[in-house]
Amino acid sequence: MRVLVVHAHPSPESFVSHLRDVALQELAGAGHEVRHRDLWAEGFDPVFTADERLTHSGEPVAKLERHPGLAPHVADLTWCEALILVHPMWWSGQPAVLKGWFDRILMNGVAWHLPEGANRITPMLRNVRRLVVVTTHGSPKWVNALQGEPGKRTALRSVRLMFTLGCRASWIAMYGLDRASERRRAAFERRVRRRLRRLR
Repeated sequence: MRVLVVHAHPSPESFVSHLRDVALQELAGAGHEVRHRDLWAEGFDPVFTADERLTHSGEPVAKLERHPGLAPHVADLTWCEALILVHPMWWSGQPAVLKGWFDRILMNGVAWHLPEGANRITPMLRNVRRLVVVTTHGSPKWVNALQGEPGKRTALRSVRLMFTLGCRASWIAMYGLDRASERRRAAFERRVRRRLRRLR
């Protein structure tokens, strides 16, 4: 399976970065073809520019000519069959660098198309049939439930809709990380490993 792993955490020493390493290890061990994007390490610019907004509904070719740094990300996204996002949840949502990746890479002509006269977009990333999110929350589950888990909704109800009809999604989340013991962290790591071994 062709798998794109997108990682968003500024510290290579973080638990989230460790989970990214775990994911890459399991995917390689299972024989998947893997591409990896570390948004912070690459210095990905999350700012959705005025030009991108003004050409929001335009064709992607001209946009990518003016913003060539986006082209490799678009190529990876249109190549993969599975997208795995590994990141923390901050302020109930994805880190700004990952949200900016959504804003800039999930563009018209790549992720979606709005036919003339239509009021609903048509998804275009039919190549993606699996979405997996590996994430952590500092707060406990009940706090996130009260907040409505907006980050989860962004991934599973918005981003997922750009993929093939029936795209299967997995939400693998650890809550209460700020007070989690090493035993709990190890248990969550085992859970991530088990789920990724079953990826297909």
